[in-house]
Amino acid sequence: MATVCPRRYLRASLGSRAPVPPDRISSPDDPPADAPPNVPVVEPTPALGRLPSLLRRVADLASWIGTGIVRWSIFALIGVAAIIGLLFLTRGTAVRSVRGLGTEGAPVAPAEPEFPLTVALLTGTPIVPGNRVELALNGDGTFPRLWNDLRGAREAISLQLYYAVSGQVADTLAAILIERAQAGVTVWLLYDAFGSSLPDAYLDRLRAGGVRAVAFRPLRFENLWVVQNRSHVRGIVVDGEIGWTGGFGIGDKWLGRGRTPREWRETNVRFEGPAVLQLQAAFIAGWAEATGELLTGRRHTVPVREGGVALAGLLYTAPTIGSTPAERYLALSIAGARERFYVTNAYFAPDDNFVALLTRAAQRGVDVRLLVGGPRTDIRAARLAAHARYEALLAAGVRIWEYQPSTLHAKTFVADGMWVSVGTMNFDNRSLALNDESTLMVLDTIAGRRMEAVFANDLRQAREIDLDGFRRRSWTRRIAEWAANQVTRLL
Repeated sequence: MATVCPRRYLRASLGSRAPVPPDRISSPDDPPADAPPNVPVVEPTPALGRLPSLLRRVADLASWIGTGIVRWSIFALIGVAAIIGLLFLTRGTAVRSVRGLGTEGAPVAPAEPEFPLTVALLTGTPIVPGNRVELALNGDGTFPRLWNDLRGAREAISLQLYYAVSGQVADTLAAILIERAQAGVTVWLLYDAFGSSLPDAYLDRLRAGGVRAVAFRPLRFENLWVVQNRSHVRGIVVDGEIGWTGGFGIGDKWLGRGRTPREWRETNVRFEGPAVLQLQAAFIAGWAEATGELLTGRRHTVPVREGGVALAGLLYTAPTIGSTPAERYLALSIAGARERFYVTNAYFAPDDNFVALLTRAAQRGVDVRLLVGGPRTDIRAARLAAHARYEALLAAGVRIWEYQPSTLHAKTFVADGMWVSVGTMNFDNRSLALNDESTLMVLDTIAGRRMEAVFANDLRQAREIDLDGFRRRSWTRRIAEWAANQVTRLL
């Protein structure tokens, strides 16, 4: 039997061809010259020859389908996350109506004895006696008194500020804080990283002088989920005994009387008593978030002031899921009014829920009046968004004025001449659902009459909006109002 070379036979079986000299080219039908004489040449069948290619195509198709499923699954997850994020960022108020129990549906009114407890239960903030309250109007009525309080500090000063820019006011503040810190007073400054634009050199000077200055929610990766939730709080506490809040900021536009274009119209409040400790607690909450340090004290008594208002409390509100203390507070105040409800607010951009609450109040006979920003407002989009709500409000009997001399920045209301609010809360979704805010709540007839007098005086500097005249505005104006109203939840 002839011996077969394994290597040459394997090459022949696999169809491999070695180079063949030209003089030995044979016909395709001839058997290979080196094939063993007794071994038949096995040719691959067509089906078996295509099998590896078919398998590769099936594998490629499966890979493509698998990759496509993974790809579209990733896109779907990103899309769902984007929708959830958008809904979270633009979440609005939940309260649509207020109904009293056991009183044929009538909500509790400020004059009723149950009102203080209702406020405490629905906002989480008790209103108590022993507080002395003073309104401080504009820069002329605020800064001289505030500077005196700060210079008189003996133990500690805490400041939580949203807006701060360089200028005369900032320089005065820095000089006072550094002097007090070097005199042994502990000074904390918590400034909002978005609202404040103080230069690094200014902040370095404060820190070098002994002031502990910290930014609140700076733009960092770990803060992205709360970056749009700002601390709109203005809160200053001196020695745990004197408190300040309101719409003021550290900026020269707050100087003056609020009667010329460069002087902002503002309402602030100075107070002493138990409400000061509530404001101090608001600062401590912010400081703990910003630094990780929780401050505590050893005060043995709560400061009480005789001859003050009947009841008062400092409402500190922060964003949450569902209805917020801020919206519950505003809703129960509107619904509880029986005779009159006067609002002064810089940025009036309510959502449908609060438009309905105001219109229902007017329809049941409450004298509802709004004083809002006029042509000199600093945020045009907010005014356009407010205009988108005017027709419904005016048609229901709500009266609206726009402040004319300067930028209106106050955030106050008074209900039935006895329930007073002064603070940082705007009449918009951002304040009610997205921002940290501080508001002094006062239940007192003397304070109520004082606030109504301030409101009446401001109306003399304002223009009332007439429904028929307002309806004659241009179609381009209406489009701009509609567009602004679509983004009111972020204004």
